[in-house]
Amino acid sequence: MIKYGSDRITELKFKSFTSIVELRPDGQWVDIALHPAVDEATPIPDDLIEFSILVICTRDGVIAQIVPQDEDCDCEYQFTFSEKEQIKAFVMSEEMQARIQKLSSPA
Repeated sequence: MIKYGSDRITELKFKSFTSIVELRPDGQWVDIALHPAVDEATPIPDDLIEFSILVICTRDGVIAQIVPQDEDCDCEYQFTFSEKEQIKAFVMSEEMQARIQKLSSPA
């Protein structure tokens, strides 16, 4: 993770994610709230209280944005390329894409 205004970069290694997938009321976007478990060797920065990740996708499962959050608000960190790739791999997995498609399909 890269903290704004800092030259220090840490690289989180995600072990797993728990996720909540919701279609926004306007029906245009899908929000995916991820709560990651990280490798003990790559701890979450100490100044984050309740770290989570918001992934915003189209209804077709295409990622539009990946946002690090603390206590469900945007925070002063951004993800490294490698961290984004790990998150993208999870969201693009067959299981997650099926959840997005199920949510986006008319009932």
